[in-house]
Amino acid sequence: MLRIAVQSKGRLFEDTMQLLSEADIKVSASKRTLLVEATNFPLEVLYLRDDDIPQSVASGVADIGVVGENEFVEKGAEADIISRLGFSKCRLSLAIPKDIDYKGLEWFNGKTIATSYPVILKKFLTDNQINAEIHVITGSVEISPGIGLADAIFDIVSSGSTLVSNNLREVEIVMKSEALLIGHPGMSQEKKDLLNQMLFRFEAVREAEDKKYVRMNAPKARLQEIISVLPGLKSPTIIPLADEEWCSVHTVLDQKRFWEIIGQLKELGAQGILVTPIEKMIL
Repeated sequence: MLRIAVQSKGRLFEDTMQLLSEADIKVSASKRTLLVEATNFPLEVLYLRDDDIPQSVASGVADIGVVGENEFVEKGAEADIISRLGFSKCRLSLAIPKDIDYKGLEWFNGKTIATSYPVILKKFLTDNQINAEIHVITGSVEISPGIGLADAIFDIVSSGSTLVSNNLREVEIVMKSEALLIGHPGMSQEKKDLLNQMLFRFEAVREAEDKKYVRMNAPKARLQEIISVLPGLKSPTIIPLADEEWCSVHTVLDQKRFWEIIGQLKELGAQGILVTPIEKMIL
C-alpha cells in the first residue's frame, strides 16, 4: 500500500482532497484520525502539519507527499520532486509599511525582517549582498511591523488582502510556489507501480481542466472552413446526419479561446452548438 502525507488543514488540504476525489480515490477527510485508508485504491493518507511533510517523505515515514514548494525548499529535505500539481499557487515576498518610500533592495540594509522562512530569505539576502537581521517568528508574521517587532516581513502572499489589512505593501517577489508531489528516493518498485497508476489518474484530471466538449451541426458546404478554425487535439469527429447537406462535428475546445472560436463557428453557419464540461481526458 502506498502512503501519502497530506496537510491536515487549510487550502492545500482542500485542494489535495479534491484532486484525490476527482481521480476517483475515495478517502475520508477525518479530523480525528491521522492515518486513513482509501476505500477503492491501495492508498493510505497520513495527515500532518505542512512543515512536517518534507521530512516524513525524506525519511520514508510516507512514500509520497503533497507539500507547498515554499516548505519543501525551506526544509531542504532529501526527497524527489515527482510532479508539479498546479494548484495552491502563491509567492514568497518581501513587504514593508505602505507609507515608506521604497527605492530598491538597498532599503533593507540594516533593517530587521520577520519571517517563518529564514533559510530562503537568508539565501536571497546573501545572493543580493543585503545585510539585514532576520527575526524568525511563527504565526501572524504580518503584524510584526505594526507592533515594532520588525521593519519588514518576508511571507506568503496569495491575494495580498492580508498585507493591505495590515498596512503593508509587497515590494519584492523572491520565489513563486505551488503544490508539489514529492517522493521518497528509496521507494520499492511495487510502490512505484502504484504511484504510476495514481499519476495516470491525476494527469487525466489535469488534462480535462479548462476544456469543453463541443458538438454542433455544420453545413457540409462550409465543413472545411469550420474544421480550419477548430484547434482540436488531432482532428474533429465528423458524423453524417439524416439531412445529407449537414453533418455533426464533435471536438474539444480550450476555455481560453472558447468564445472567440464559438463566434467564428456561428459566422460559418454552425447551429445547435452543445457545450459539455469534461471531467477527465486521457490522451
